[in-house]
Amino acid sequence: METTLLRNYLSTVYELPTVNGPIRASLDGDVVTDASTLPELLTKPFAVLTAYNPRSMLLPRKVNDGRHLVLRDLLILGCYRVESSVGFEEEPEGTWREPAWLVHAMDRDEAVAFGRVFRQNTILMCKNARPELIVTDPTCDDVGRTIVGNWRVRA
Repeated sequence: METTLLRNYLSTVYELPTVNGPIRASLDGDVVTDASTLPELLTKPFAVLTAYNPRSMLLPRKVNDGRHLVLRDLLILGCYRVESSVGFEEEPEGTWREPAWLVHAMDRDEAVAFGRVFRQNTILMCKNARPELIVTDPTCDDVGRTIVGNWRVRA
């Protein structure tokens, strides 16, 4: 995977819903030695999936929105608890925002399959309080290659 693309993925800020309000976190933090210091959501297994802009190809908003709703419907039909989330650039001049679905307790292999079907470069998984960026597009890298990050909770 291209270094710049990987760096962008690791620094993406995810706004994730919780009972106490949204939390913002990225994958570019320092090693967390005590998971109990993290917000509860970040210690539980989940996936973050999107259907927007397959293979980084910008699509019209209407097309992206339609793909995203199909993804949500398929996840719900699969009996997953799904909540709306978003990934974005934190830079003040950054304009990129991409809606995503937080999928609770999803299996890694199934999440990778959804990423492949919707032609995403990567998906985000949380396992054992550690975020994992998993390649799902064979044109980026080997499918299943995992880049393990560390949560960085943003204010």
